[in-house]
Amino acid sequence: MIKKILIANRGEIACRIINTAKKLNIKTVAVFSEADKNSLFVSRADESYCIGSSEPSESYLNINKIIAVAKKSKSNAIHPGYGFLSENADFVKRLNKEKIIFIGPNPKAIKKMGDKIESKNLAIKLNIK
Repeated sequence: MIKKILIANRGEIACRIINTAKKLNIKTVAVFSEADKNSLFVSRADESYCIGSSEPSESYLNINKIIAVAKKSKSNAIHPGYGFLSENADFVKRLNKEKIIFIGPNPKAIKKMGDKIESKNLAIKLNIK
């Protein structure tokens, strides 16, 4: 059962996830870059942690920092939003190792859909037009 979600994203998508979690009585944790420190999602979350500079590679794409905050905040699930780590199969594999729930597709599905040729071939095989 999900008790606390870390949202590994920013902006409107983070706000939407926070709103939905609140309706479900699930606690939320926002991670943010220095550039986003005054953003609405930061104040709307139950907890917020700065994870680095405005460079995405130093913040929203930094898997080690995100997992460290998940552990520190005792979040048992991570929602990636869209973009950033949402299509990173290795991120999902790492979360599985760390026993943190990933709210999204499994690594195999991410890998298949991330490979445009493979996803097109699958669509043809399934007669999806």
